[in-house]
Amino acid sequence: MQNLPLSLPRDTRAWQFQVWVSFAIALGLCAIGLAWLPGQPLERAFMFMGYVFCLSTVFVLAKSVRDQQVARARRGAAGGDVPLWRLVVWGGFATAMGLTGWGLWSMDINPTYQAFLAVSWLYLVTCAFTLAKMLRDRHEADLLQARLQGRRDAQDSAD
Repeated sequence: MQNLPLSLPRDTRAWQFQVWVSFAIALGLCAIGLAWLPGQPLERAFMFMGYVFCLSTVFVLAKSVRDQQVARARRGAAGGDVPLWRLVVWGGFATAMGLTGWGLWSMDINPTYQAFLAVSWLYLVTCAFTLAKMLRDRHEADLLQARLQGRRDAQDSAD
């Protein structure tokens, strides 16, 4: 049997480059804002930890939501994660965003600087969600391509 070329949906290199550049810019803006943050060292440490906490919860939430979607597609209406895990994931994300937002709001710094920190933080969060989706899409496309190639190889050896 002749192998027909199969086209899998993939992101373009330009899109992947744009996502990585946007994420790097967001990280850079946050780093600049936090590096020159006026105030006490404890406040700077709190904000740094808040940004890192938000960034890590974004990736956990993105993975959890995607896993839930895949589980529903495979098993119907029943999802894959237990409700308590979903509570932990969503609760962690809400806590990270809430505490970091509260920290930004309550800091006694210039409002323009406060706005810069807030916008760079939200930009980082949105870029992280986009990056997580792009990486997961690429991983799933690679898995599908490997499965299809395995089936082709098995069919070729059977013929």
